[in-house]
Amino acid sequence: MSKPSLNTQILIAAILGVFFGWLAHGKELASAMYVANLVSTLFIDLLKMVLIPLVFCSISVGIANLRQHKQMHRVWVTTLSFFVLSMALAIVLGLSASNIFKPGAGLHLQMFADAMQHFEAAKLTIPEFFSQFLHSLFMNPFKALAEGNVLAVVMFALVLGIALVMGGERYAILHKALDEGLQLSMQIVGWVMRLAPFGIAALLFKLVAMQDVAMLGILAKFVAIIVGTTLLHGVVVLPLLLWLVTRDNPLWFWHGAREALVTAFATSSSAATLPVTLRCVTQQLRVKPEIAGFVIPLGATVNMDGTALYEAAAALFIANLAGVELSFVQQIVVFITAMIAAIGAPGIPSAGMVTMVMVLQSVGLPAEAIAILLPVDRLLDTLRTTVNVEGDMVGSLVVQKLVK
Repeated sequence: MSKPSLNTQILIAAILGVFFGWLAHGKELASAMYVANLVSTLFIDLLKMVLIPLVFCSISVGIANLRQHKQMHRVWVTTLSFFVLSMALAIVLGLSASNIFKPGAGLHLQMFADAMQHFEAAKLTIPEFFSQFLHSLFMNPFKALAEGNVLAVVMFALVLGIALVMGGERYAILHKALDEGLQLSMQIVGWVMRLAPFGIAALLFKLVAMQDVAMLGILAKFVAIIVGTTLLHGVVVLPLLLWLVTRDNPLWFWHGAREALVTAFATSSSAATLPVTLRCVTQQLRVKPEIAGFVIPLGATVNMDGTALYEAAAALFIANLAGVELSFVQQIVVFITAMIAAIGAPGIPSAGMVTMVMVLQSVGLPAEAIAILLPVDRLLDTLRTTVNVEGDMVGSLVVQKLVK
């Protein structure tokens, strides 16, 4: 009897993790939680270990390789255009659903006073956010590499890739060295993925066993709207964009992408999932390495469909709780700031909660109110991260088709 494929192993592990987490919910199981924490932390740390060299090499090599096809400018424009379009559609979907169903209407913030009084939020004005965001883009590359600052590493890799293009054959040796570094990183990813079933089972066990469901009754309508709209974007909007541009069957796409999607769901981190995403896109979905090496790492940093949708809908939810009716102009402000905040959010679990403050303050809502979202944020983060990663993968296929 042959050994099940890695995809099958991950699926079985995910089901077992949820099942045993449900059995353990509300019980004191210190030993089981310790083992789950140990295994899940090891899996995430191994992915993070290879993340920075993989991102650095893949983007530099991806841009340098485009020189051969004279397509760098076209890939840039196409990639960023798709990212803006997909995030805009996600935000419109979130705002529309919130306007139709009005989650939180009739409730009062006072009922969350206990949760809010212990919560401290860093308050950022829009100019401060812009300043901080731009400052984080450009820094000492060695410091960025050492600190694991993905956004700054991406920017330096972009600059280096462009320099390799402009230098031509003069830098051929460096180009080849970076390409070897990329292949080496992908080999290490293959080793790490052998632990994926155990890591994903442990992550889901912890998530289900520890999730506080006491406030889900109050937040049930909001949760249902976020889940419904996020699924609609992931199951209908993104596959429709894929089919309209490439004519690829969505079922074929999901079959090739499921390993990355399950990993994204379990880790709630598009950055930690990035090595798996690159592997699926190049090996299963047949995207050229030079396209995938540019689109996927950039997408993991700036293309956050699920996060943008969530932050826009959450702003309207908070407004309803506060008894504030947001005008059309204010909702346009929410639209713009949600997109900027999603772009600026790092690809780590619950990072959107940090930039959520800016979205709320852009229309005068109390930043402290994000404490209301804390009980369900971790739960919803799994789904929106999955859609974030799906958007990156669809984007790579769309870009490859449009620049042929």
